Amino acid sequence: MVRKLLLATRNQNKKIELQQMLNNLDIIVLTFEDINGLPEVEEDGYTFEENAVKKSQVITSASGIVTLADDSGLVVDALDGQPGVYSARFAGEDADDEKNNDKLLRLMEDIPEAKRTARFICVIAVSDLKGRTEIVKGRCEGKIAYKPSGTNGFGYDPLFIPRGFDKTFAELSSYAKNSISHRGRALQQVQPVIKKVFQNY
Repeated sequence: MVRKLLLATRNQNKKIELQQMLNNLDIIVLTFEDINGLPEVEEDGYTFEENAVKKSQVITSASGIVTLADDSGLVVDALDGQPGVYSARFAGEDADDEKNNDKLLRLMEDIPEAKRTARFICVIAVSDLKGRTEIVKGRCEGKIAYKPSGTNGFGYDPLFIPRGFDKTFAELSSYAKNSISHRGRALQQVQPVIKKVFQNY
């Protein structure tokens, strides 16, 4: 029997990444691109956990397939946790990476280096067909740079310097970033969760 895991995204890079991590489990990873008629889930929660759980549960119910959903973002201490769950639309509903980064730099303009601490957080929720949901969380501590540097990655990567490094995420290789990133750490933690879920199928 073919075991299927639905990744609640249209991002094919995420699909490839997850499939590689699960290649020894005989699980086929699907995305929204593979299944028609799935609902759009409004991420209106106040926490990353709420958004990830809502998305995984709604899509599992609609598809009849075990679903993995994630929500992630940047939390800046000097901004009382902003942009947080609004990371993708920090500068407005029509915001892009450049606008979001510009707003962040503007708000951080007068913040000294010692107080520019921040972290990326990724929460992954896996919902099975029996109504159970398990959650894992990955985080990466660091600080906000004074100006963007690097061209690799996306989002706030050009502004985020991970702890122990003197380069931004956008200046690191994809391999180096994934080995320490919030998402990479969450994906490592979710592997045993997925194995446990599919032991029952």
